Amino acid sequence: MTPPPLPEAPPAIAAAIHDWLARFAACVREVDYRSAYPFWHPRIIAFGTVQALVEGLEPFRDRQWESVWPKTSDFAFRLEATRVLASADGSLAVAIAPFTSTGYHPDGTPFDRPGRTTLVLVPNPGEGERWLAVHSHMSLARGVPADSHASRPVKAR
Repeated sequence: MTPPPLPEAPPAIAAAIHDWLARFAACVREVDYRSAYPFWHPRIIAFGTVQALVEGLEPFRDRQWESVWPKTSDFAFRLEATRVLASADGSLAVAIAPFTSTGYHPDGTPFDRPGRTTLVLVPNPGEGERWLAVHSHMSLARGVPADSHASRPVKAR
């Protein structure tokens, strides 16, 4: 028996999520927390390589973003390899996206810092972003050092 197809997002939703990912990645590269807030539900539930389960945008920023964004550079989602799934009614989307970034050893030498992301997004009925992430799981690829030692300035809190 052939398994049913995955619920691939229609082109308009996939394009909107790809745009969301590209614009959010720019916030990461700029270490601009303030510009990143509108992408996320205020009660976001997240976890990742450096942080166990956390709920709320401020704890997410303080425990995840603060420990990664200023210490790395060149963050980008690999949009060509990203998959977007969506419910039939468009009320839920899931982005499965590999990412690249640069980490830094204590002596300042760079290393490749690839990883993967799963985001659960819902339509935003209010002003601003069309989609809000309600869950994030970002983790590094196996064998990639979790610690990075850059010290880039935060553009905006």
